[in-house]
Amino acid sequence: MIRITRRHALALGSTLLLPSALRAQAAWPTGPVTFVVGYAAGGSSDINARELAHIMSPILGQQIIVDNKGGATGSIGLRAVANAKPDGYTLFFAVGTNVVINPHVQKGMIDTIASLAPICQTTSYQYVLAVNPKVPANTAAELVALAKKDPEKLTYSSSGVGGNNHLAGALFAETSRIQLTHVPYKGTGPALADVISGQITMNFSSLPPAVSQIKAGSLKALAVTGEKRIKSLPDVPTLKEQGIDVVVNGWHGIFAPAKTPDALLDKIEKEAKQAMKDPKWKEALSKDGLEMPPELTRAQFAKFVADEHAFWGKKLKDLKIDME
Repeated sequence: MIRITRRHALALGSTLLLPSALRAQAAWPTGPVTFVVGYAAGGSSDINARELAHIMSPILGQQIIVDNKGGATGSIGLRAVANAKPDGYTLFFAVGTNVVINPHVQKGMIDTIASLAPICQTTSYQYVLAVNPKVPANTAAELVALAKKDPEKLTYSSSGVGGNNHLAGALFAETSRIQLTHVPYKGTGPALADVISGQITMNFSSLPPAVSQIKAGSLKALAVTGEKRIKSLPDVPTLKEQGIDVVVNGWHGIFAPAKTPDALLDKIEKEAKQAMKDPKWKEALSKDGLEMPPELTRAQFAKFVADEHAFWGKKLKDLKIDME
């Protein structure tokens, strides 16, 4: 015989009276969680998402599936998450440009600030100017001289119009007063593949997919785009070291659909940050040439995203870059 006291009965009754949505939040996750990546497999965000999913899955006790929805510089994946049910099971593993730059350069783009709920930043990183090994230039200055000698010959690929590697190339060309032909792709992987094959001259690549190819000799690194050199490519100087005043940094972050309950967002943030404390995560970032992000609360990250959105909106107008 099971004896239920009045206190137990009240507690049980309170639990049963909780709205189903709240009970679901308390139990999250009870099934697989999806990280939507807005690019084809093989790019920086794809590699990074899979590494975090591998570490985070055991913490959740559920599998995290990475779903690549490439196209429109990440906007197809972004829109899929914005339109998903706000229950914590569909999350956007974003490149910062998806959220803070795309809205300013793509026609019909949704309002990312209103459509997504920022959860946490996962990385900080810069880009590397990589060329096909047969390109007769070993420095950024030599590449500029080559472009001035034959203005219509040099091309650069990107993961899509409006992405940071597109903007890095456009800023590099504008600052150096050279002409480059931009060729957009659906992701960093295919964009780099055509540099390796020689169909494209160069790419301002995110680091994870490029570093191994550089070390293997399939690509030649001429410069990195941050304020300082990176540990994974210590012999590669910055553009600023070479007299070219261009600095472009990037970041990854996790977002949920807007209207996801705060309690659930807090829980996802807690689990993600627990995974990011794992030494394997820091090891993966170091290997990929990425850095740990600043320690921001969810509210601070949301402000950072809003500030970045406003900054790039003004910057793009000031630069008058043709976004095609």
